[in-house]
Amino acid sequence: MRLALHSFPLSKTFYSTLVRNQARGLCGAAMRLVQFHRHCDEGAIRVGVEQAEGLGVVDLKTFDPSMPTTMRGLLELGEKGIECAQRALSSGQCVLNRSDIKLLSPILAPEKVVCVGMNYRDHCLEQNAPIPSEPIIFNKFPNVITGPYDDIILPSESQEVDWEVELAFVIGRSGKHIKEEDALSYVAGFTVANDVSARDWQMKRNGKQWLLGKTFDTFCPLGPALVTTDAVKDPHNLGIRCLVNGDEVQSSNTDQMIFKTEQIIAWVSQFVTLTPGDVFLTGTPPGVGVFRKPAVYLKEGDVVECQIDQIGSIVNKVV
Repeated sequence: MRLALHSFPLSKTFYSTLVRNQARGLCGAAMRLVQFHRHCDEGAIRVGVEQAEGLGVVDLKTFDPSMPTTMRGLLELGEKGIECAQRALSSGQCVLNRSDIKLLSPILAPEKVVCVGMNYRDHCLEQNAPIPSEPIIFNKFPNVITGPYDDIILPSESQEVDWEVELAFVIGRSGKHIKEEDALSYVAGFTVANDVSARDWQMKRNGKQWLLGKTFDTFCPLGPALVTTDAVKDPHNLGIRCLVNGDEVQSSNTDQMIFKTEQIIAWVSQFVTLTPGDVFLTGTPPGVGVFRKPAVYLKEGDVVECQIDQIGSIVNKVV
């Protein structure tokens, strides 16, 4: 039962604790939510909860047949869906071995993929660019999203495909004109992204608009899990790295972000209504290929690994 804050007198301590917990996040529980399919039934998407990173996965649909089969559907249920996921995880039932499933992107077919450019101080310094005074927003189309271990397909139209490890977050409930102090309560969780970018199309063609260079098929590996806000101590103090063929090419910390999660949500929600499943990419640290001397780009056979502390890693082969 939800009670209005003004319906009865509250102590200052109780009130401040309640407000803090509401602002902490939508889920109110530390979980690693995943999407997957079983190898024996590749056409059927399921939602699950990892027992721990890399361990077995609880199948929510088997645990409760009333549950949806997609993450977006689960988020649209709000507290009901999250509470079911908590019960399923606590039950220890309906557990699938990792060897029996393939992890998919934690979100498929989102309404929006919103990206923030030039959002790391050290990345701005890398290219001698001024620190932005307002968030630089662009987007990728939903076709870019692929799984945490799926291939990145090199398009024949580009010769300058680059890597960008990024912290991503997913919206858990609808909102417009969201205030910064309330913004985290709209976040379902965090995940790892690679904002793969065709630099020739981004920087030299199409009027130097970024969209086409960012939105080739498979240009956004995402995963491995949607880690709920309560499972991440501080999203703005996480080690973030990218390795290409085992060599570390990016290494920084999310404390370098110029605009934090709350500021990004407040800014973008001025213009559009945010809905469950919307994916946000929050920018990349230094070390991208285009600013190396000489520039380095991805080639067939390369393996790209993106890592973020407390969240996990994604590994994608370039084909």
